[in-house]
Amino acid sequence: MADAPPMFEARDLARHFDVSRPLLQRMVAREGRRTLKAVDGISFDIPKGRTLSLVGESGCGKSTVARLAVGLYTPTAGSVRFDGRDLGAARASADQRRRMQMIFQDPYASLNPRWRVKNIVAEPIRAFGLVTTKAEEEMRVAELLTQVGLSPLDGDKFPHEFSGGQRQRISIARALSSNPEFLVCDEPTSALDVSVQAQILNLMKELQQRLGLTFLFISHNLAVVRQVSDRIGVMYLGRLAELAPAESLFRRPRHPYTRALMEAIPDLEMTGRDRIPVGGEVPSPITPPSGCAFHPRCPLAQDRCKRERPEMKSAGGAMVACHAVEEGRDDAMPMPAIARDAA
Repeated sequence: MADAPPMFEARDLARHFDVSRPLLQRMVAREGRRTLKAVDGISFDIPKGRTLSLVGESGCGKSTVARLAVGLYTPTAGSVRFDGRDLGAARASADQRRRMQMIFQDPYASLNPRWRVKNIVAEPIRAFGLVTTKAEEEMRVAELLTQVGLSPLDGDKFPHEFSGGQRQRISIARALSSNPEFLVCDEPTSALDVSVQAQILNLMKELQQRLGLTFLFISHNLAVVRQVSDRIGVMYLGRLAELAPAESLFRRPRHPYTRALMEAIPDLEMTGRDRIPVGGEVPSPITPPSGCAFHPRCPLAQDRCKRERPEMKSAGGAMVACHAVEEGRDDAMPMPAIARDAA
């Protein structure tokens, strides 16, 4: 499995947005154009049948990566390849589009409230012409609803008749209805209660094992992605700060920002251990800091961090963009409690 060819590859991927004010207002204020660098040059790949999760605070660019991955946005720079083909060329083929689907964050907004569930789930089946008769369509919808833990009889109901967790199950059934191989999951559990989150994550793991699915999983919560990920990428202000296998990331996080995120994970055992929370606010992606974007909040920052932007470099099985790690200064920052427990 480790030698499986990549299903998805991103190379130096960037997406910038022009957020300038109208021309007349800019002329009066004597200001130039303003560019928001939502994604600013990241590279990663996902082997077939595996899960890569991207985590980070709100505004770090992870949802933009999700939309780039399925072709909802076109890259400003860099390239995206799906199963060895350029994404633009792949999406020109209906069969290739069928192979990639997306599960959205909000199950209340992503389902058409005027459609019955059976029509919501059947829409991709009809769009891609996957069945020829109405009886086959009804059989396939019933199979999909059963697969995600719902009853075939639920197909006659409307979305408002379901709880949030059940609606997300409907969203998953719809995503699976085109027989995809690659699923982009944009914070699929963030709008759900904690107990329901666990049910949805277990369902997705089970479906992956049974159907051989490849996942790009987006979340702001490291505790959520720990149980579903093979690798985890930590994003900060449009760039990857760290990319590592899931277990090694939790055993020994290298980047100071990764450690700060782990300190924010709730201590369910209520041990009362001291925490070192990350200070300050996330800088604006329109006017990011010079050098390392994390340096205004980093306890290990030095003059080099303020001047020179770090590049991703190998560090003990992980890829890390940090001058402190490169110079061996990261040992001065204590490991978060969750990493000490995992070691």
